[in-house]
Amino acid sequence: MTNQQPRFESWGRYPALQADVLPLHWASDFPPQSLPSTPMLPVGAGRSYGDVCLLDQGTLLATRALDRFCHFDPAAGILRCEAGATLAEILEFAIPRGFFLSVTPGTKYITVGGAIANDVHGKNHHLVGTFGRHLLRFELLRSDGVRLLCSPAQNPEWFRATIGGMGLTGLISWAEIRLRPIVSRQIRYQGTKFVGLEEFVALSRAAAHSEYTVAWLDCVARGRNFARGIFMQGQHSDEPRPLRPSKPARLTFPIDLPEFALNPFSVGLFNALYYNKQLAKQKTGFVDYEPFFYPLDSVLQWNRIYGKSGLLQFQCVIPWEHGTQSGIVRILEAITASGLASFLAVLKVFGDKPSPGLLSFPMPGITLALDFPIRQQVSFALFDRLARITLEHGGKIYPAKDARMTAPQFQAFYPQWREFARYVDPRFSSAFWQRVTQLA
Repeated sequence: MTNQQPRFESWGRYPALQADVLPLHWASDFPPQSLPSTPMLPVGAGRSYGDVCLLDQGTLLATRALDRFCHFDPAAGILRCEAGATLAEILEFAIPRGFFLSVTPGTKYITVGGAIANDVHGKNHHLVGTFGRHLLRFELLRSDGVRLLCSPAQNPEWFRATIGGMGLTGLISWAEIRLRPIVSRQIRYQGTKFVGLEEFVALSRAAAHSEYTVAWLDCVARGRNFARGIFMQGQHSDEPRPLRPSKPARLTFPIDLPEFALNPFSVGLFNALYYNKQLAKQKTGFVDYEPFFYPLDSVLQWNRIYGKSGLLQFQCVIPWEHGTQSGIVRILEAITASGLASFLAVLKVFGDKPSPGLLSFPMPGITLALDFPIRQQVSFALFDRLARITLEHGGKIYPAKDARMTAPQFQAFYPQWREFARYVDPRFSSAFWQRVTQLA
């Protein structure tokens, strides 16, 4: 029996689609005795930006209640939990016990199932690769009642298809992940101001052995300040300190801002203040892991900054062998010319650790991620332009962040999609999957 809900939103709040929602409280709830007549899709916390977690006029299988911890081996740092548990809940459990996530994206409010389905990456990709590389095994439930235990050794083809498979291969009931030991909440931090992509690349290469690296980028500045930013690197502190759990976030963004609030002037002013808050060329010290990994999580519902129309995120990777720096420059020039502005622009070097998923996003090169307010034709035209530049430079776009990729573009970015399609559950689909395979 489904519960009709008016709308299940992705984090970008676009597109606005309607679907029935079927809450799952136990793994035995799936498949239900009477399968819905509409296509189905598992959803967790809804923190994907685009439509990989949406299904128009379908049935969303809500997994957040599947949040139990099943087993923990403190000697090996291996945790088995249900797929609806969030990374925040894992950290609350693991930090006091001296463990941290092996890989974490920029928010802790995603589920384990979502982390697997999108094979998320973090600031340490250059050393340890994606989330899927630290996944030991999981149980996959198919709509026909078949239960598959998947690992690199058991049903390896299903293991590979499900990691980065956008929830389309079946429902993950539980998963085992490997955590890493820590002795402190503190991160030994170094921030370095830079101007231009050449300096960013030089800093990235010099910091190749630093555990975490990422850069904030000012994509509004022009002239001699073009592509300026702050390169951030960090290491877990080796000085033992109390391992207390984090306090819950208390701030919530209260309203949807009007569309005119985010414009090149306001974003440019914010970027100038952010860049210049660090007075010296380089800054070192210790910071808590929360602001280092999750600066935006301190304010709940921060996506309301972009207004009721929502936001689009663009994330691409340009490989080294296809003129990486020139491709990123062309993308930044197109953004500047569009008149749109992003104050959440992140630049990162991906390493050469192979991703285990058939449709995993990362590959060696530079990845750029930016958030934009939706301004209808201006935003959509810009995203079409950015996708073309990415394709011309041999790159690809991250499905977890996408709401605009065309079918020809997706099929060019991910030529292995036809192989993956053989593993899609016949009763599962998504708005994204329908959009990018419609011309097949």
